[in-house]
Amino acid sequence: MTPDGGHGRPHDGQNPAVVLAVDSGGSGLRVALGARGAPDDAVSRVRHEVPVRLGGPLTSREPVRTGPRGISARHLLDQLLPMARRLMAEAGAERLGAVAVGAAGLATLGDELRDELPAALERELGVRRLALAADAVTAYTGALGTRPGVVIAAGTGMIAIGTDLTSWRRADGWGHLLGDCGGGAWIGRAGLEAALRAFDGRPGGSPALLARAEDRFGPMPELPGLLYPRTDRAAVLASFAPDVADLHGSDAVSSDILRTAARHMAESAAAACPTDGDRHLALTGGLFNVGAALLGPLDEELAERLPNVRRVPAAGDPLDGALRIAADLADGRLALPLDERLLHVVAEKPYQEIHGQNSP
Repeated sequence: MTPDGGHGRPHDGQNPAVVLAVDSGGSGLRVALGARGAPDDAVSRVRHEVPVRLGGPLTSREPVRTGPRGISARHLLDQLLPMARRLMAEAGAERLGAVAVGAAGLATLGDELRDELPAALERELGVRRLALAADAVTAYTGALGTRPGVVIAAGTGMIAIGTDLTSWRRADGWGHLLGDCGGGAWIGRAGLEAALRAFDGRPGGSPALLARAEDRFGPMPELPGLLYPRTDRAAVLASFAPDVADLHGSDAVSSDILRTAARHMAESAAAACPTDGDRHLALTGGLFNVGAALLGPLDEELAERLPNVRRVPAAGDPLDGALRIAADLADGRLALPLDERLLHVVAEKPYQEIHGQNSP
């Protein structure tokens, strides 16, 4: 869909920069093409100049592999390039104004992407402006754009990320073995622990969760053998979170788990949120689809810890955030703070020349 609401190529004469956005996560790649609306486009003004999608998303459904140097640039390119070329051909786009890649694990596993992706994309697609962003940053940008505040992103994992537009601050997001407290895997693991306590006859068990766990996974003595060898353990744990939410209100143990999850999220949000100014807070991620069972206690916890922060609905998802970053980079007005691990920009001019501001 073009910026004027039609289909096909953007209006001749307006020549908005066509940009490519990539969202790389645990379920594979999502790729979309977009362009900024014309200055008099009412839709763009209402949506805070969010780019309009011209094509996609296309999805690979194969997670990008990791190797000795982290996320594999070659495997990402093998999936990305055919989709990018297809989208460009369908939109009649001969070049890209910028590309933004949001990647799960970029902060700790992004060395190979930072080293190899800029040259590869310039060689293959002629890309000369590239942003590499952690998925938390694209989640933030999709939800809040360039407004200061904090976003709680919760799915299988959980991270809170905030900015005052001069620097980023994150809390948690350390993975299901070390953190992600309150996320889907955390809730599912706590529910399964309560099920096993009931199976053993230990205090703190939940017969209701035991019945749900046996329906989903089979006999409890076989659960460790089913779970521990799997490489997708976090996703398997998270698959039990909806069962915990279903029992909210009828099972005290399940209600306590969700209340504790909400407290963990609110604590992370408070740690990541800027301390003053006009701040906004948004929630994003599939875990919140469980509804009031989690959102109810989370509302209460956030009201206690961040009483002066304005709650707003998320404007979009991480792919929308990547589109926004790419369009801002193409237009020379990226206002988000740079960070070597969280938001890394490669362009043909120094950052401060492109954006008219000093590099953080």
